[in-house]
Order: sequence, then C-alpha cells, then structure tokens
Amino acid sequence: MGKDPKFTAGETARMGWYIARMAKRGIAGESVYLGDLERKVDRIIDGARDREEREAKDAAAAEKAARKANAKNSAARNRA
Repeated sequence: MGKDPKFTAGETARMGWYIARMAKRGIAGESVYLGDLERKVDRIIDGARDREEREAKDAAAAEKAARKANAKNSAARNRA
C-alpha cells in the first residue's frame, strides 16, 4: 500500500472515533466483528488520498496557467 496522506482535522477526528469504537468492541472479546469499522477507516484513508491527488492536479494546472499568463504578459511587454 502507498504512503499515507496528510489528513484533515475532520478525517483525523473521525478515524480516532472509529478506532476508539474498535477498542471498545475489542474489550468485549476477540470474536466481536470489527470489519465494518475497519472499512470506514479505509474509506477515510482512500478519500484523503483522492483529495491529495485532486489538489495536486489543481495546483499543477494553476501553475501551468500562471506560467502561460506570465509568458503572454512578457511577450506583450517585449512588443511595446
């Protein structure tokens, strides 16, 4: 599996809540089902990875647009 992304405060809080619920269920016994909570934590991690990828693409697009605008402005200044 890949590197864990940086989590927002909300994602960290939700994961902490689910992990606490898993611990509480763990106290009840080893045969207690934890799969539903594990899936929720995995979903949060996957969502954070998707968010980071989306933010990286947006940042790259913004940087490309800024370079293009800068080149256009530079060419206009050279003509004048």
